[in-house]
Amino acid sequence: MEWRSKPPAKRLGLIEPCIPTRATKPPAGPQWVHEIKHDGYRLIARKTGDRVRLLTRRGFDWSDRYPRISEAVAALRTASATIDGEAVWCDGDGLAIFDKLHSRTHDAEVVLYAFDLLELDGEDWRPRPLEERKAKLQDLIGKPGAGILYREHLDGDGATIFAHACRLGAEGIVSKRRDHPYRSGPSKAWLKTKNPAAPGMLRFREEP
Repeated sequence: MEWRSKPPAKRLGLIEPCIPTRATKPPAGPQWVHEIKHDGYRLIARKTGDRVRLLTRRGFDWSDRYPRISEAVAALRTASATIDGEAVWCDGDGLAIFDKLHSRTHDAEVVLYAFDLLELDGEDWRPRPLEERKAKLQDLIGKPGAGILYREHLDGDGATIFAHACRLGAEGIVSKRRDHPYRSGPSKAWLKTKNPAAPGMLRFREEP
């Protein structure tokens, strides 16, 4: 009999992240807020006492890979927290450069753009509305630090915000229902609209 180990995610009890549904254009309406999408690696950051884990979507712990993020999460003034975010390497203008991240030669400079709060001091925050979760996350992070940054959301017309993100050279935007709880797995309450001229999209088209 062939024995197969369980995926790391199962062993660690990882909260599966919410996965945005791909959209051809941003949604319209006041029920939506929009976040700039950066080209990076999705991470669930978990602090429990003195222990920090940075878990990938497949459940691997990258806390040693990104010491700057780990130190910032460890310094949060709370006994425990679970945060959803994106690990990125940014240039001087704050634009994520995936090639720098992927090269592994700049791991010590990678930071976390935190955009959702899933748990705090043992309390499950996922059932609460997005805006309430983000407000608490912003309070938790406080002033921008060296390793963790709060990802603000934007109100207004999604198409206008998307056009602005494209001009910046960002990967696109993620539009989220402001009143919805956090749900693991694919979700239509989160919609991702990608910039067709972003480096990530060009890289995808060039792959054999």
